[in-house]
Amino acid sequence: MIHETDLIATVAVGLSLAFVGGLLAARLRLPPIVGYLAAGVAIGPFTPGFVADVELTSQLAEIGVILLMFGVGLHFSPGDLLEVRGIALPGAIGQIAAATAVGIGIGVAWGWGVGGGLVLGLALSVASTVVLLRALGDRDELHTRQGRVAIGWVLVEDLAMVVVLVLLPVLAGPLGGAAEAADAGGITSALALTLGKVAIFAVLMLVVGARVIPWLFRWVARTGSRELYVIGLLAASLGIAYGASVLFGVSFALGAFVAGLVVGQSESGHAAGERLAPLEDAFAALFFVSVGMLIDPAIFVTEPGRVVTVVAVVLLVKPAVAWALVLALKGNRHTAATAAASRGQIGEFSFILAGVGLSLGLLPAEGQALILAAAFVSIVLNPFLFRLADGLVARRGERLPAEQAPGV
Repeated sequence: MIHETDLIATVAVGLSLAFVGGLLAARLRLPPIVGYLAAGVAIGPFTPGFVADVELTSQLAEIGVILLMFGVGLHFSPGDLLEVRGIALPGAIGQIAAATAVGIGIGVAWGWGVGGGLVLGLALSVASTVVLLRALGDRDELHTRQGRVAIGWVLVEDLAMVVVLVLLPVLAGPLGGAAEAADAGGITSALALTLGKVAIFAVLMLVVGARVIPWLFRWVARTGSRELYVIGLLAASLGIAYGASVLFGVSFALGAFVAGLVVGQSESGHAAGERLAPLEDAFAALFFVSVGMLIDPAIFVTEPGRVVTVVAVVLLVKPAVAWALVLALKGNRHTAATAAASRGQIGEFSFILAGVGLSLGLLPAEGQALILAAAFVSIVLNPFLFRLADGLVARRGERLPAEQAPGV
């Protein structure tokens, strides 16, 4: 009997090389993420030797995103998000607008037109959820006020990109893409439909789900079966995230976060994150491997100047804008530093936007390659950006332990 082994091969080789790469990176005093990315490049389609299944790896990476966001939601409450809305909401919108404007300018200068520049700017404007959560977790800032600001910020970006992905096909024609032009009524109805679906999902989860799901997990906990409890957690995180995507057009990450918020309302909800932590770590490693697989190393040789330009937008422009916005919104320097460093990378939605922009005829193939290259470089350098942010605050005499940082 012939067995299909693509999934087993992808997981086995991917995790094995991620382990070796992470170990070598740690020996060199580099973040393990660097080793995971290098492992992805090694098994990607642009390098010789074994080539893993890119589609399977990307789906495994999505599981990592879902589990991480579910875990974060377990320890959050709606009140935590409302507490930081004064910075997270206007900060995210302002930073997206600024990065998009810069991207349009670059796209026009490179001859891609406004449409290509728009896709480039949007792709560079949104941070990676996985990279952010790993960075905050390593610094024990996930549950601090500045950590909540950074997470609330990325959730606003997530919701904004859901809307963007709906509007891009509608606007592709006027922007010079391959799609047909749409009238104002079509654009308005598409936007209203998307926001309506998101609102219905939120109401169902926070009103109906908040009553049913905690009751269900209390009942499961009374059985005393650890196995059944873990299966229930996986079913809730993956099932709700998938259902939210299919039925309501909500991203996996946002759906999983809301699922975590609801499950976290049960008495045993906060202990649930510890049981999923090993799975989160394993699938998060596969996420970084999947990013590495998308990278064509040749772009660093053929277009070094353009790579430097897009990386500069991610590592310099976005953090500078975030820093200024947080201070303008009356946040302290510690929160501003965390927000700034958190913006210095791109990820999941950047890849999706690049693919959609390419399929709509808005973004050239070179643009997608540059976005992927910027993701690789920014993910590698993001831990050092956090160290620079810490140093900047410390030199001003305002570096506080995370749990003592007053206000936001």
